[in-house]
Amino acid sequence: MPDGAVAPAETGTRQNFLDLLHTRRVWDIDLPAFDPATAPDAPLPLFHAWFAEAVAAGQTEPHTMSLATVDADGRPDVRTVMLHDADTRGWHFATHRTSAKGCQLAAHPHAALGFYWPAQGRQVRMRGPVLVCSAAESRADLHARSTGALASALVGRQSEVLDSYEELGRASETAWERARAEPQADVPSWTRYVVEPREVEFFQGDAGRRHVRLRYTGRAGSWGRELLWP
Repeated sequence: MPDGAVAPAETGTRQNFLDLLHTRRVWDIDLPAFDPATAPDAPLPLFHAWFAEAVAAGQTEPHTMSLATVDADGRPDVRTVMLHDADTRGWHFATHRTSAKGCQLAAHPHAALGFYWPAQGRQVRMRGPVLVCSAAESRADLHARSTGALASALVGRQSEVLDSYEELGRASETAWERARAEPQADVPSWTRYVVEPREVEFFQGDAGRRHVRLRYTGRAGSWGRELLWP
């Protein structure tokens, strides 16, 4: 077979993928209207309102979000994490400070967040510096969560190379036993972070592709607003 040629089986597999990909449709539903002229002066109240509306619309896991950081070489890295709070300080999440994202944030304390709520054709994007919460707040964050979350935190070693799945099974079983016996067990590496927004964008999809994009820029107490072309 000539160099660079694609085997017939691979061609068929790729075509099957493209057929699936190109026949997917988005927003074959009634989407809510969004008049940016009625938006509040700050992004937080609008986020709270949109979050509540996503929950009411039956959006699966509306509290999950993409978290983007950069590594030591400036290359972007992204993963899905859970939102723990959204208040006047910013948007909160938590992880081990020894994890890949924890190490990246220690070196480059800036991040971007992205929420996607397809049930209403909405996105919320933001970016800004990342603040590290106190040890007391991080402990409170950990112990406010479920037994399973504590067990997962006790396992630790996030992003390290795993030699075998059996090793994880043993560590997890031990962690679950301790989490049940010691619900206040401490995990020193567990850290709560806050993304302090400098830009927050609200995107409302439109079936006619006349999407509404409203961007807030500034910081708490002094926000500017502007519309963006879709």
